[in-house]
Amino acid sequence: MAHSIAAGHARARTADYLTLAKPRLNVLVVMSAMAGYVMGGGPMSDAALVVMTVAGTALVAGGASAFNQVIERVTDAQMARTRLRPMADRRLQPSEGLLVASVFTIAGLSLLALGVNLLAAGVAAATLLTYAAIYTPLKSRTSLSTVIGAVPGALPPVIGWAAATGTLSRGGWVLFGIVFLWQLPHFLAIAWMYREEYARAGLPMLPVIEPDGRSTARQAVVYAAALLPMSLTPTLIGMATPTYFVGALILSVLFLGLAVRFAMTRHRTDARRLFFGSITYLPLLWVLMIAGRT
Repeated sequence: MAHSIAAGHARARTADYLTLAKPRLNVLVVMSAMAGYVMGGGPMSDAALVVMTVAGTALVAGGASAFNQVIERVTDAQMARTRLRPMADRRLQPSEGLLVASVFTIAGLSLLALGVNLLAAGVAAATLLTYAAIYTPLKSRTSLSTVIGAVPGALPPVIGWAAATGTLSRGGWVLFGIVFLWQLPHFLAIAWMYREEYARAGLPMLPVIEPDGRSTARQAVVYAAALLPMSLTPTLIGMATPTYFVGALILSVLFLGLAVRFAMTRHRTDARRLFFGSITYLPLLWVLMIAGRT
């Protein structure tokens, strides 16, 4: 009996350690990194390089998420959607969270530096620092943190591009621009859906400081509109075929339509539609882009 209890406790703690890495959220991070790798012409036949790129990116992203949860454990405890996270629920101590975050980060950066190249590791390090050391502390101070947080969020495809090409050339920054602009309607939809919780936690998200939602809705439309031409750029610079152009145009118009609908109603249901539309949009865009790579 005692052995079974100890084994169950060990499994629960392991699950908590893995939860710190936000594995479901980081699926999109890894997908974006692989899109950058493929679009940069990285050889899929080089299994070791692919594995190192994927694993290194996933581990650094997991480390960033863990640092974020350690820093935000008090505010997370005040929101229903986050209060059961391991740090917020005090199932793990801050020292444990910092240790896990450090192990993930060091392992990820080492894999990228030794198994891929120093540039990819450098971009991953920049992602970690801007996310954990700049974006996370700013969340409690300014609504502009959403825009700032979109910078590290848009760097994963650049990690993949650097892994494939060893450069930070134009194509990688086009992919950065796509993800950067995509994130803002995505984040704004979440902020509107959970504005009461953010207010209770004292986080000055845009819907909290401007409760009527006009600025939130307007910005969602502006960023979705800017995403439309940016999403077509891969074809315009010779990275993707006209078939991709057509598919991206359709996807981006539909995404813009969801943002416009949200702006017109500012209803939670339409914010939820925009959110789910956003997490559908990006994977489909990557599939179209990879399939239409020139």
